[in-house]
Amino acid sequence: MNILILGNGQLGQMLGKAVIQQGHQCILYSDRQQQVMPLASDQPLPMSLDEAKAWADVVTWEHEHLGEALVEQTHDKFLIKAERFNQLTDRRTQKSLCDELGVPTSPWQAYQTTDELRDILSNCDKAVVIKSARGGYDGKGQWRWKPGQDADPIIQEAGQRPGIVEDMIPFSHEVSVVAARDHHGEQRGYPLTLNVHNDGILAYSMAGAQQFTDELEALAQQYHQKLTDHIDYIGVLAIEFFVVGEGEKQQLLVNEIAPRVHNSGHWTMSGANCDQFNLHIRCITGLPLPEFLVAPTLMINAIGVDGLPEVLWEASAADCHWYGKAPRPGRKVGHVNFMIDTFERGEKLASQWCDELIKLA
Repeated sequence: MNILILGNGQLGQMLGKAVIQQGHQCILYSDRQQQVMPLASDQPLPMSLDEAKAWADVVTWEHEHLGEALVEQTHDKFLIKAERFNQLTDRRTQKSLCDELGVPTSPWQAYQTTDELRDILSNCDKAVVIKSARGGYDGKGQWRWKPGQDADPIIQEAGQRPGIVEDMIPFSHEVSVVAARDHHGEQRGYPLTLNVHNDGILAYSMAGAQQFTDELEALAQQYHQKLTDHIDYIGVLAIEFFVVGEGEKQQLLVNEIAPRVHNSGHWTMSGANCDQFNLHIRCITGLPLPEFLVAPTLMINAIGVDGLPEVLWEASAADCHWYGKAPRPGRKVGHVNFMIDTFERGEKLASQWCDELIKLA
């Protein structure tokens, strides 16, 4: 099968590796350079986007912020209707979908203009998070405000584009579920992944060792299936949640939905018999989905550094991935997966390596 991947960053490259592993062919489209690219090369192909689409049997993507023009040009070979895809790329319609399906989120309001945002904040008596409706990741396009704080600087910046205002809620953990749905509606989901952020950027994830309750695990899969069944989604989709409450009263509130492979699923490259990239390609090409075998794994992002320490490349329990990007503060340039035996061992390794692998400023 011929597969066109929109985007040629690290996620696109990892998807491409899975394409080759399963015996298919792929090319990538750089939406930044507006060029068709081969896998693992920065030399463009002498091919237009329309020619690449004609060559492809199916079009998939590494990120959801493709822009209306690119979606319009390629959507006839998507495995999801364009309107459903667009619904997931705008936080207003994303949250409305959750409300429609009874999937809980933090209370929220939408705004279109600076005046509407000012009106919301003037009537707000609790701390909130303000998010741009489209785009934004790793803490970008987000602002925090609480009563008593001068709102004008935030209003002037955040109000330049439509967005949402969410109540800031107390939570015990941030987690994600990375799961997939195939052409037949069959689902496969990895265990809930614990995510720890630094300045809005994912610092590390851990799965297979963190003991969330069976009820919470089942609830995450239930919400994922409800959402993907409703929009007839095919492929890997990630949902980020806040864990609220304690004990038997623990609940999940949706934070963000990412219709793609996800940074918090990188641990599967070392800790599962079928990683998230292979799982996605299986879904879109019609291969059977396997039952999962999972090993406890810690994933630490390399952010803003100019290389990974040699000791990690040499370590038997470390699986290093370098993206070949020029480093700058806050930019993800690689990740390291650590095979672990206990949650405590993962926390110890995270404490040991995060400072050396993460440079935000």
